[in-house]
Amino acid sequence: MMLIRILLLAFLAPCVAAAAPIRLKDLVEFDGVRGNDLVGYGLVVGLNGTGDGLRNAPFTEEIMSNILERLGVNVTGEQFRPKNVAAVFVTASLPPFSRVGSQIDVTVSAIGDSKSLLGGTLIMTPLNAADGQIYAVAQGTVLAGGAVAEGDAATVTQGVPTSGIIPSGARVEREIQFDLSSLTTLRLALRNPDFTTALRIENAVNREFGRGIAIMRDSGTVELDVTATRAASTAHAIGRIENILVEPERKARVVVDQRSGTIVMGSDVQISQVAVSQGNLTLRVEETPLVVQPNPFADGETVVVPRTGAALEEEEGIALAEVPESTTLSQVVAGLNALGVSPRDMIDILKSLKAAGALHAEFVVR
Repeated sequence: MMLIRILLLAFLAPCVAAAAPIRLKDLVEFDGVRGNDLVGYGLVVGLNGTGDGLRNAPFTEEIMSNILERLGVNVTGEQFRPKNVAAVFVTASLPPFSRVGSQIDVTVSAIGDSKSLLGGTLIMTPLNAADGQIYAVAQGTVLAGGAVAEGDAATVTQGVPTSGIIPSGARVEREIQFDLSSLTTLRLALRNPDFTTALRIENAVNREFGRGIAIMRDSGTVELDVTATRAASTAHAIGRIENILVEPERKARVVVDQRSGTIVMGSDVQISQVAVSQGNLTLRVEETPLVVQPNPFADGETVVVPRTGAALEEEEGIALAEVPESTTLSQVVAGLNALGVSPRDMIDILKSLKAAGALHAEFVVR
């Protein structure tokens, strides 16, 4: 039986607990203040016989030849089959306002049939953004996240040895051209759009400055008049407002992960008055054929006699019980537990409650 873990992320209190105030910087994204994804194609060398098989990954031989040609080594027409190199994709995120010379982390992932990148070294690899320009160059020793041990008859793999990271493995060579100080208006984009939360952000910012400088445009956007803040610059205005505390409004939500059997319910989940009955019915059919043979030296033939056993089992179920109308998560869980259901059946009951219209929350199944 799959073990089901129920995570109750709420305060089991007699009343609905108010959400704790959150810093504005943890609720919104500031317009223009964002990272940029980088990607590159490179070569990892120095592997202990766990590199690409060049017959199955010809692109590895091609990039290795190109690197050697750039270094002045003529390999035209040469045949080489090393087992200590692997072609990889290198990915990174360029943080906002990164300056030339700063360093960022990179992730290295094998794209051929390499078995492990453990102990390998990434050769200088340019990293491009979506515009095709090179913004960083990566190089360094790969820290693989796993290990492989193999013999003639068995192989053991722990983690993912074909992927790894290089801390501070890339150096920024080009800056993103963005002039934050030229903005006269700044938009705050809510990570979880909600009209109530957006209105509370507007009120909190206006209360901080003592005048109307923020206005809610929709459930996901609050617009800020930078000029009206009278700050020295846009950066000064952001620095002042990002630590303002706002109490966000959350949707009532139940999240079910069927693969792991995890159930997560928020404190705002409510359930209407409903009657629930639950039980299990098991039908078991077993075939045990019997072989019958004639006596020695007697006339006859061997036959197979079918033998079937059938049984119908019904586990002791739960009588029709009433779950009272609840306003808190503690009452919802107490009502379900009062039925004596096992955690394994909790997911099915929640689905049925939602289908019956008694569960007043967004039901998310992953």
